[in-house]
Order: sequence, then C-alpha cells, then structure tokens
Amino acid sequence: MSAHQQSLKGQVAVVAGATRGAGRAIAVELGAAGTTVYCTGRSVRGAPSDLQRSETIDETAELVTAAGGVGIAVQVDHSQPEQVEALFQRVAADQDGRLDILVNDVWGGEGLMEWKPFWEMDIDKALLMISRAVFTHIITSRYGGPLMAARNQGLIIEIT
Repeated sequence: MSAHQQSLKGQVAVVAGATRGAGRAIAVELGAAGTTVYCTGRSVRGAPSDLQRSETIDETAELVTAAGGVGIAVQVDHSQPEQVEALFQRVAADQDGRLDILVNDVWGGEGLMEWKPFWEMDIDKALLMISRAVFTHIITSRYGGPLMAARNQGLIIEIT
C-alpha cells in the first residue's frame, strides 16, 4: 500500500450502518486508509436482516481487514440507547478512549417505504422510518461525541 492509501493509519472509526451499501463502502475505504473500523449494524451471521438480505457486518469487517485496516464487527441496534452506549464503552476500552471518525449511515427504512402520497402512508411505518433514519443518528452521536470531545478532535459524518 502507498503512503496515501495508509493516510489514516492508527485512526479509529465507527461506521454505524456498515452492513451494506454506502456504509459498507465507506468502512472498506477507511480500512484501505489504514483505519481500525468498528462496523456496526443489526445483521450478523446466523441472524440475517429481517428483509432477508444476505449482507452482514461480519462480512464488512472482513472486507475492511482485507483492504488493509482492522475490521471489528459489533452487532448494535442504533435505536436502542443502551446498545449504543455499550458500543462506545467498548471502543473506549479497546482504543484507550480514542475515536477519530464517526460515520452515521443508519437507515433501516427498506420495507417501510410506501410509494404513495405521504398523507396516505401508514403512520406507524412512517414514524418507525423517521426513528431509524434520524433518531439513530442523534443517539449514536450522543454517545460517540464525548470520546471525541475528550481529545478535542474528531469528525462526525452524516450520510442521508
């Protein structure tokens, strides 16, 4: 790997929503740059997505490692504050309090979308979609932010 490809060597990142899509791609590219990446999401080997999708955070972590970083899969439902808090307690313990990059890419709205006027949507599905798409980012930043603030540095990236 070139020096450019390892430009983030020694940095620590959490990619919330790293199971597939943009989150997975971001995690892998951070790995290629030499980052230790905590790949989080709900889908793990043996417990696939409720959408019957095959991708898992375990696979993403393996891709991160193969790209040159250190991939660590952690199953987290980011709508559950206690699970998110436990994630960042683990990161703090594992990495001596270090967190350099937080990527919020949780979506979870697949299967909830209704392609009709919003006023005709099922209100429970709409509220769940908002919870997964917005509240999860707030919860995750709430527990990850203090690790960055303690070191007076860090970057939070919001993917919508």
